[in-house]
Amino acid sequence: MGFLGLSCGLLLWSFGLYTTGDRLFDQRWAALVPLAVMASAETVRRTMPQTAIVAGTLAIVGDQFTNGNLVTVLMFTDVVYAAVVYGNPATARRVPYTTGLVTVAVTVGFLVWWQNAIALLVGVLTGMISFMPAMTGAVVRNHREAADAARLRAEQTALLAEMDRTQAVVAERARMARELHDMVANHLSAIAIHSTAALSLDDPGTTRQALTVIRENSVAGLSEMRRLIGILRDGSGDAEPAAAPTLAGLDALVDQARANARPSGLVLVLEDVREDAVGLSAPVELAAYRIVQESLTNALKHAAPGEVRVVLAREPGALTVEVTSPFGERPGPTAPGSGAGLVGMRERTALLGGVFGAGPVTDGGGRRLWRVRAELPVDASDEERA
Repeated sequence: MGFLGLSCGLLLWSFGLYTTGDRLFDQRWAALVPLAVMASAETVRRTMPQTAIVAGTLAIVGDQFTNGNLVTVLMFTDVVYAAVVYGNPATARRVPYTTGLVTVAVTVGFLVWWQNAIALLVGVLTGMISFMPAMTGAVVRNHREAADAARLRAEQTALLAEMDRTQAVVAERARMARELHDMVANHLSAIAIHSTAALSLDDPGTTRQALTVIRENSVAGLSEMRRLIGILRDGSGDAEPAAAPTLAGLDALVDQARANARPSGLVLVLEDVREDAVGLSAPVELAAYRIVQESLTNALKHAAPGEVRVVLAREPGALTVEVTSPFGERPGPTAPGSGAGLVGMRERTALLGGVFGAGPVTDGGGRRLWRVRAELPVDASDEERA
């Protein structure tokens, strides 16, 4: 751009086309000095806009003491525009104000000096070559900054949407992992224990009974797996399965666990001391059912012979689920555990805003027990339904 401007300026100079005459330096070559300086400023107007505006200002002022060149004036307008568009924020703010003040000062000064309408024309020309390019640059810069801000907001929105999607996928995977573990672990634990017992005892009656239990738990486990696969294939997007178990099926769950636990010397007792067994929301009932189911599975795996007690109680604002089992070494076959059951129970309770605890305790008689206790909040709508 600077080379093109210099070429055009030299062409006008060669034909003797000047903007004014009778100046302080009226030599023919004098007009080339501001032209060369302005062309140099034009070449660095984007990379060094502050330097370009300083050099361009000196060149345009110097041009007024020569016969002048139109190309020098035109290149100055581009230098002013570039200083606002490509300069730092301070320069972009300062140049429009400075050129505006210069335009006003030139107009007023010439009016006082000449006291005629030509002073107004000079003021208009000064504004056209300095203030107007600066304002145009300010408008363009504002539009660019607004476009950059909009693009940044769009990128941030897309990033947040991707993060939300990732978190939703992780949460759904965790929920399905809890469902899979809670539904299948109980049946597989019973199968493992009874198959080990059948292999270790050479008794046809015991073996047949163990195989019967194995078959029942295999069929039940397959049924639960089919239900889970049906949920995964369903695109309805429900927060919980439509056929999710409730506390109404707790008796059947305990009866099944009682049959599985009998060979291990465990006696299961269900104690439901709730005054009203209805009125709980589906998430609360599902969480309570799964906590009881997993606690019974852990007792079947690890508890010493004795009583396993399941207690349900309705307290103000909460449903309390407590499962206690004998704590200590147990004879006979056991099933390995991964700790995922406790993690799942704690996650279910935390999702409802409840309190969960699990660990060894001592009862009034000095016996060591393993206790699982969860307090599941009951919201106002649940209380009204109850």
